Amino acid sequence: MSNNPPASGVRVPWEDVPRGVRARVEDFLGARVTGAETQNGGFSPAAAVRLGLQDGRRAFVKALEAAPYPQSVGIYRDEARIAARLPDAVPAPRLLTHFEQDGWVVLVFEDVDGRHPRQPWDRAELDRVLRALGEMSAALTPSPVDAPPIGEKLAESFTGWRRLLEEDTTGLDPWALANLERLAELEAGWAEAAKGDTLLHADVRADNILLTEEGVFFVDWPHACLGAPWVDLLALLPSVRMQGGPPPHELLDDPDPAITAVLAAITGYFVRQGRRPDPPGLPTVRAFQRAQGVVALEWLRERLENG
Repeated sequence: MSNNPPASGVRVPWEDVPRGVRARVEDFLGARVTGAETQNGGFSPAAAVRLGLQDGRRAFVKALEAAPYPQSVGIYRDEARIAARLPDAVPAPRLLTHFEQDGWVVLVFEDVDGRHPRQPWDRAELDRVLRALGEMSAALTPSPVDAPPIGEKLAESFTGWRRLLEEDTTGLDPWALANLERLAELEAGWAEAAKGDTLLHADVRADNILLTEEGVFFVDWPHACLGAPWVDLLALLPSVRMQGGPPPHELLDDPDPAITAVLAAITGYFVRQGRRPDPPGLPTVRAFQRAQGVVALEWLRERLENG
């Protein structure tokens, strides 16, 4: 199966970031920028650039204008807070500095010389990512830093089926429509089912993964929270299937009802979000959510009918 909407937004070129902001980045790095390569992965309407410096070093910078994107700017502030606290054991780029100036939020990271996994997924690369994710989950149990529990962090997000009970369901998948009350009831138990003391990334997808010769890096940590160690794997698998990988049940076949409850919540999120209008500056995110929703719903239906 391969139904692969791009995980990419509309990026701001480095030269469109205010001169004063760019100068402050150069002052911090101690060298003039001689090259700026925009990175297209992800959905944010921000600048995301690998900078080449006059002295041969590199850095990675994310910069977002706050006023037009009040929801996105909160995510960037969360990312700065979390990234600054991640221990060295976490396979993530180190945050070097962050600041706000001239209405922009700026994060400066060490540059990771890596690439995103191939699309469609290559099985050897997928196995490598799954091993790294399992190792990271084990290393982050119990969490070495304070973070909100997942039930608090995603309380508003994981209410898709319950909200659909009160909304226009025209065009909703026939099986989902026929089972809407059951799905809403199942979803209502997700927070209890997802409890745990593992530090979760909570947004693992191919565009948030970098492969290097030495290892696997997980980037973009604004949604980090505490939960069960299997949650990151569960949330990753719909996008893996959507992007040409194996069916989710081949990679996670545990019949635990807790997994089914959390899958119901994730599925409800994707299905409902995919029915909503595009948010400002994020013209591709709904198609990506819809495609994941199709896979997640098929998986959820299999678990409920065969469980």
